[in-house]
Amino acid sequence: MTFAEKALGKDRPECIDNDVFLPRRQEYYHSPVDWRDEILYFLLVDRFSDGLEKSRKLLNREDLLAARPEIGEKPWSWQLWAESGFARWQGGTLKGVRSKLGYLKSLGVTSLWLSPVFCQRVHEDSYHGYGVQDFLEVDSRFGSRKDLTDLVAAAHKEGLGIILDIIFNHSGCNWLYAPGTPGGIYEPAYTPGRHQFGAWRDDIGRAAEAIENGQDGVWPRELQDKERYTRAGSGNLGAGEISDPLAEHKRSDFCSLRDFDLDALGLLNDLAKCYKYWIALTDCDGFRIDTLKHVSFEQARNFCGSIKEFAANLGKENFFLAGEIAGGDYTAERYLDALDRNLNAALDIGEMRLVLSGVAKGLVHPGEYFKGFNSNVVFGSHRNLGNQHVSILDDHDHVFGEKIRFSAEAASESQVAAGVALQLFTLGIPCIYFGTEQALAGPEEAERKWLPEWKRSDRYLREAMFGPEHPRPAGSGSLTAERDSSLPGFGPFGTAGYHCFDPKFPVFRRVAALAVLRQAFPALRHGRQYLRQIALPEEGLFRFDFYGAGYDVAGEKMDGQIVAWSRILDDEEVLCVLNSNGCEKRSADVLVDADLNGPEGQGSMTVVLNSAEAAAKPKRYSGDYRMGSKLPVKRAGEVAYVEIRDLAPSEVLVLAVHPDKEEGAVV
Repeated sequence: MTFAEKALGKDRPECIDNDVFLPRRQEYYHSPVDWRDEILYFLLVDRFSDGLEKSRKLLNREDLLAARPEIGEKPWSWQLWAESGFARWQGGTLKGVRSKLGYLKSLGVTSLWLSPVFCQRVHEDSYHGYGVQDFLEVDSRFGSRKDLTDLVAAAHKEGLGIILDIIFNHSGCNWLYAPGTPGGIYEPAYTPGRHQFGAWRDDIGRAAEAIENGQDGVWPRELQDKERYTRAGSGNLGAGEISDPLAEHKRSDFCSLRDFDLDALGLLNDLAKCYKYWIALTDCDGFRIDTLKHVSFEQARNFCGSIKEFAANLGKENFFLAGEIAGGDYTAERYLDALDRNLNAALDIGEMRLVLSGVAKGLVHPGEYFKGFNSNVVFGSHRNLGNQHVSILDDHDHVFGEKIRFSAEAASESQVAAGVALQLFTLGIPCIYFGTEQALAGPEEAERKWLPEWKRSDRYLREAMFGPEHPRPAGSGSLTAERDSSLPGFGPFGTAGYHCFDPKFPVFRRVAALAVLRQAFPALRHGRQYLRQIALPEEGLFRFDFYGAGYDVAGEKMDGQIVAWSRILDDEEVLCVLNSNGCEKRSADVLVDADLNGPEGQGSMTVVLNSAEAAAKPKRYSGDYRMGSKLPVKRAGEVAYVEIRDLAPSEVLVLAVHPDKEEGAVV
């Protein structure tokens, strides 16, 4: 029997040290050779799919009003919709994710990053998964340990990887501070010392004299030691020097989530063993590590090194570890430097995410994005390697910027595909956030004035794609199959009861075409990267320069223009062209490599992708730059360029010198 078969044949272990004997040198699913070849897809399990979409209709985006039903014989209420999304389980499951593997494969993604699936406190509505109560069990609202192993096995069969989201900085709010603690028993004031421990919590959150069942306190038993918690209260999560292991941001609870004292004897090893258990059980392919900034360099290095070594002994030599390192580029760079080979990559969730979004919308000069890959800027040398940052356009909490999706303030539905093109065709490991391919954006602009905390609340990043009619009941009631009919489900675009899995949607088609092309051309994954100069002859600007949003011409600031960049691998040039203007067509002469494009009068580049054509129904596209058509490479002295004329708003072209595979020959 395999380790997984043995483990699933028993209840979850009570002790990680005494009950679990991990495998070694067994045959497991091998890691990708290079994570630059992957396209990640991040989903919140509770908000993605319940597997029951066939029982609901596909949302008609032209008639959203019809998908806003009465609630308990009362008119639709934005207040109730927002309440549902704020802190209620919507009903997404692991089986639901499994039911969508075909959908995801057709989108072109290659690895799925799941939000944490570990058991939460049953009386709390922590649907996001970051408040763990049992580190060795799957939350029953998501499914079971077998559901998780079945999902991983099914994904591997489809050629898809699975990345689990883990937390070793803190646990859930599994105990209370002592009565009389300044600030209260839940989130007391921060102290550089230690507050007094109060009591473990029982299954409904009350103070308990002892841990009596699996829903009391915290599990496994190794974590039931009050000395293994910092007990410093809730402080400033940004206070202190990043390299100081005793800084306030490293000792503080994460609001009410209890900070581990990772210097406590044996604790780091026990937590690492908990997550090794999940590797051995599920055969997953990587971890996204939450709140990595809040542990010291040494603690992070030791934990990640231990995980890496265990995975390597199972044949997963390149097990992926990506860190959530809040605090911007400087902090991410410090952790990548300190952890070295023990950390694959950092999530690029700081300043660069905002720049990426701005360039795609024609609001920021493209040079601001591309200079982020230069070795003379903070974090730039790591980005320039291509395998040390995960490119993020949207995610579940937007630690920088407003808390709305890219598409909420886009010029058109298709503009988000321009942002994804920048992710997929520039250096890095791209990650698509669930719903991006459906241009999820919240309710239409006219209705947003009724929404509490619009742009300030994470909830608006977390619409439920599967369109639940109603959420689960609050608290412990969420464990039942019942639904709370007093609230609407937190469905897409401010609706309830209609799903949004539409593979025919034009943005889905665009993103899928981008993904297919990225996999077909190694240059788009591994090639060197150059922002190209353009000329704007129709504007009387014949000199090649880095024109773009904000560029000053005779005292006037430009708006979004053509953005062009080349990826070069050996003697192959692939040219990516994007109209960053969301409202108007744009034209430009685009510089290309004179040496790689043939002698004067003979060179040409072939269109290998036209996003507008990809979005159109088969054989319905009648515009310019059809895929397979050729553009002559023109010369002006020693300069080589191609002419791009009237490229539609937010559309993308990709041209290649060598469009086809070549076997080669010897003559």
